[in-house]
Amino acid sequence: MTDPAATVSAVTDPAGSVSAVTDAPGPGQAPRILFVPVSGTYGMGEYARSMAIAHAASRRWQDAAIHFVLSREAPYAADAPFPATLLTSSPTFHSKAVIELLERWRPGVVVFDNAGRTAQLRAARRLGARVVYISARPRQRRKAFRWQWMRLIDEHWIAYPEFSAGSLRFFERLKLKLVGRPVVRYLDVILPRADLGRRRAILSRAGCGAGTFVLLVPGGGTGHPGADDAVGRFTAAARTLAARGVPTVYVGPTSAGADRRTSGGSAATGEAGEPNWHPLGPLPQADLAELMRSARLILANGGSTLLQAIACGGACIAVPIAGDQIERTRRCVAAGVAVAAALDAAGMVQAADRLLQNEPQRAALAERAAHLELADGVEVAIQALSALVAAAPHAAPR
Repeated sequence: MTDPAATVSAVTDPAGSVSAVTDAPGPGQAPRILFVPVSGTYGMGEYARSMAIAHAASRRWQDAAIHFVLSREAPYAADAPFPATLLTSSPTFHSKAVIELLERWRPGVVVFDNAGRTAQLRAARRLGARVVYISARPRQRRKAFRWQWMRLIDEHWIAYPEFSAGSLRFFERLKLKLVGRPVVRYLDVILPRADLGRRRAILSRAGCGAGTFVLLVPGGGTGHPGADDAVGRFTAAARTLAARGVPTVYVGPTSAGADRRTSGGSAATGEAGEPNWHPLGPLPQADLAELMRSARLILANGGSTLLQAIACGGACIAVPIAGDQIERTRRCVAAGVAVAAALDAAGMVQAADRLLQNEPQRAALAERAAHLELADGVEVAIQALSALVAAAPHAAPR
């Protein structure tokens, strides 16, 4: 959604990409929010989170100007629904291009999601923008709590729930007291609200009734180093469960190799001969959420997908596919809201079998997950953005 009062022009950034940007706004114009998520050839958690917040912001301020900075290598970059500047790799590595965009477009708020350099944050502050930093991993959280960054950031949003990400440590609390900034918030989970009409439609498409099926979701980060075959292993586990008579819904990409792997090593007979195998491919987050709310059991990666499944009150098996997901999985297991399985088809099937044959344990997992009552991270973000927009140089009049 572009700013109707501004002139749109095409510019080429130093990395060679062409994007639509607007001249700096005049006083009293609508809020201008720039999103700078980590982006690249694999993983899309930061992009999905920023996009959910951006859509909510466009509903909150219907005349808002919203812009993204993305890597052109990201598979979703070409289809981004908001204007975007495309770089040759993640924005963190292109400070000059990001700073030039800041100087030309003059956003009132900049949201760095696991991305950014000191020079980029400093430029945003120098231009009067309010700065939000979202940390989703321990390393980025430590970066946000450096003395220099704390003075540059207005809001630090920790991407996951406190029980999963960990409470503020002694030195983090001490630094906040001494510096007096930034505001720290836990986003808990980014999840679309329940939609019964959408639920009926996606269950009809899946060919399954609520509470009858196992859902497997490898997620968007399956290109992580060391997890190249995550899709194949999830798909193999799904087809093995289906071959054993378990209604199984698979959401995500499939691999050719996985199509040939079943529990007995025989070739797959095709969907017509596999009545319990229901592959849906990648889905919009809202459709996936309705499947999560309806599944009997969910096998998911240990990232955002796991937290979303828990927020939906699902009985979950966590399968970490990246290094930072191991500790998150451990915390979820310690909280009694998930069990863990290794990234191995046989291990995933065994973990699923145990829970499917132990109804009290499965039901207890689901009940504890539902009782967490995690906050709506989008609503948390929009409430915070409302205050920042009001204080930003080019806030829209109320």
